Amino acid sequence: QVQLVESGGGLVQAGGSLRLSCAASGRTFSSYAMVGWFRQVPGKEREFVARIIANGGSTYYAESVKGRFTISRDNAKNTVYLQMNSLKPEDTAVYYCAAKSQTWGPYDYWGQGTQVTVSS
Repeated sequence: QVQLVESGGGLVQAGGSLRLSCAASGRTFSSYAMVGWFRQVPGKEREFVARIIANGGSTYYAESVKGRFTISRDNAKNTVYLQMNSLKPEDTAVYYCAAKSQTWGPYDYWGQGTQVTVSS
């Protein structure tokens, strides 16, 4: 059974940093075509944050986080990270990691989410 588990969320002041982790079990991240991070605020739709492609490691970011967030992977630890720097109050959300077997189409697997709260 495939399972994704996020960790690393918490409360941080504006301008601070957090690193989120997404650990996979039941399947290695290297076997997925793409792993992404998303976030959601209550009452709003889930929004894309960043993604990394397994083949070559190409990354892509939402404009709102470009230059502040970095997605990376450690295949040996079967973990994908989201390093978040220069955090802003508007980054407050529940952050989810997701994975899919193809570079197109919807994500197949989702984690349970981790709360990130940025105080002003």
